[in-house]
Amino acid sequence: MKKTISALALVSLFTATAALASGYRIPEQSVDSSAKAGANVASASRADAAYYNPANMSWLSDGWQAQANLTYIHLTPISYEDYRSPYFDSESEDENFLLPTGFLVSPFYGNFRFGLSITAPYGLAKRWNDPYPRATAEEFSLTVIDFNPTVSYRINDMVSISGGPRLLYSEARVETDARYVGTPAAMTVDGDTTEWGYNLAVAVKPSEDLNFSATYRSNVDLDFEGDVDLFLGRTLPTRDGEVSIPAPAVLTIAAAFKPAEALTVELSWDRTFWSEYEELDFDFFPAVGSPFETPKTKDWDDSSAYRIGLSYQLDETWTLMGGIAYDETPVPKETLGFELPDSDAWLFSVGTQYKVNEKMDVGMALLYDYKEKREVTVTPLGTAYGEFTDASAILMTVGLNYKF
Repeated sequence: MKKTISALALVSLFTATAALASGYRIPEQSVDSSAKAGANVASASRADAAYYNPANMSWLSDGWQAQANLTYIHLTPISYEDYRSPYFDSESEDENFLLPTGFLVSPFYGNFRFGLSITAPYGLAKRWNDPYPRATAEEFSLTVIDFNPTVSYRINDMVSISGGPRLLYSEARVETDARYVGTPAAMTVDGDTTEWGYNLAVAVKPSEDLNFSATYRSNVDLDFEGDVDLFLGRTLPTRDGEVSIPAPAVLTIAAAFKPAEALTVELSWDRTFWSEYEELDFDFFPAVGSPFETPKTKDWDDSSAYRIGLSYQLDETWTLMGGIAYDETPVPKETLGFELPDSDAWLFSVGTQYKVNEKMDVGMALLYDYKEKREVTVTPLGTAYGEFTDASAILMTVGLNYKF
């Protein structure tokens, strides 16, 4: 089918497509989350609780709360050294994006509260201009916008539950061009899709200084439909195409506690169920029997992330934050390619919130994502047979939280 043109497509132009966590997840969607390396579930205390842990909306002060954030993301070039021939050595393009997000929490209606989050929790951008990687991954880009209304119910002073539907709008673009390595074949695919999912959350507060929380976001299969342009010795007429990839389920278990009056510590564990990503399979209508239509095995693994976040109330106006996280890659060596040469990552972050008055907070956060080097030596006949290095990301977020 022809690519859908909608108002949502205009919104997507302003969203970042960048991988900042395992696979193509982007956990950092607000100042507090960026400042605490993603450990903002049990300790979520502003309007971004509508996304990170909507059950925590029951513990926020009564009244409307709104939050807007803007994040600048810089992805450094990735270097590839091939063990077979220096002709295959390459370096990817660097990437720069702006990512806006927004959150809203309602007042209490009895024991109920309502929330809304607009985020970009999945994304990818990778471009290679050198001949060898360009043959399989000249450009891979993915943008996902998540509209998530939620409702929380305060059962009592200790327990709150929450849930809500998720509307995901996504756009994707894939370009490959093997003509520069002597193969007369190239492909460009543009597609989009709108899909539904859900999220659930629970928060338990045995005391004011302790919060145990769990959240779950469902798997959503992104079934793209769009236009396909092919070159197979000659330029073929544009045709329809389909491909499906998962926006995988995520389970988070977290605990926040106060070892001192001014200090809050959160420990959290994420499990992202990437095993849903078994293959990348393009279907063309009409089919042409090209190599592009052969399914590519992915067989990704479920992966875990371990996070520690700190918040320190310096005085009545300043709150200091910091965090560290270790994030496992889901991509096995056997199926790793140039579209996402992912590896295990260490994340380090700092940030602050400034209380302007009783209604307004402004904040800033800085996060550094360091990807470990990745060596791939499965077979000399594979797409990659060498080492990927120098992958990293720098993320800067500013935001405003307002009560009214």
